Amino acid sequence: MLIIESISDLRQAVREWRSKDLSVAFVPTMGNLHAGHVHLVREAKQLADKVVVSVFVNPTQFSPGEDFDAYPRTPAEDAEKLRSAAVDLLFMPSVVELYPTGSGVTTFVEVPGLSDELCGRFRPGHFRGVATIVSKLFNLVQPDIALFGEKDYQQLLIIRRMVADLDFPVRIRAVPTVREPSGLAMSSRNAYLTSEQKEQAAILYRCLCLAAEAICRGDSDFDRIERQQIETLQAAGFRPDYFSIRRESDLVPAGQDDSHLVILAAAWLGKTRLIDNVRLTRS
Repeated sequence: MLIIESISDLRQAVREWRSKDLSVAFVPTMGNLHAGHVHLVREAKQLADKVVVSVFVNPTQFSPGEDFDAYPRTPAEDAEKLRSAAVDLLFMPSVVELYPTGSGVTTFVEVPGLSDELCGRFRPGHFRGVATIVSKLFNLVQPDIALFGEKDYQQLLIIRRMVADLDFPVRIRAVPTVREPSGLAMSSRNAYLTSEQKEQAAILYRCLCLAAEAICRGDSDFDRIERQQIETLQAAGFRPDYFSIRRESDLVPAGQDDSHLVILAAAWLGKTRLIDNVRLTRS
């Protein structure tokens, strides 16, 4: 596995692959890798000749007061996991490499509308940072296909919209969420949870499943379902940011005529912010 830190070396490696007509799959990450990331890599290996993984904790998607400095960084362990998964190239740039003039004042990419809902309301500027770094990485890696987990469903839709609007020649592949046996969605931020909180955190997924089951049984009072599950989360010790039933395709609040739905939730447990979602189709 190549481990590359500079843009010039990355571009040279990609040029050599392209000269041999090899296809490239890309998995962008912020490191502290877990089984969900490894699953993305395994999927990628089925779809292209070469697999690139980036590990970069992107400062522009963290708002002031968020956990950029404390975000878990495990570069040696990450490299070993990716080597074991037979990744071809690991790109681990510094902040200065990707933001040579500083991350505070930089050209940015923003997807209006989708970026303002749900997590966008509670993390101003977050999705602008995501869209900017993903567009930069797409420009550098030049992948044929890029893989993203469905746990970050809003992010997935934003990246798809960005790719469509800016005509990136990249296919976006969504990969189902990988979960702990309890149902808790795997996340790098789960490292912040105590063992007791990890058990408690699984309640978030159970609330999503209960809401989905109610809708599938024919309950169409979405406002009441949302209120019930927010109250359940609060009673269990969470501080919910939102629990919302949306149209799957564009995250517009679901109406009675919508059949393809996604239920999304974000809630704090102690100092850890958890997000999750479930999708469903109702008849």
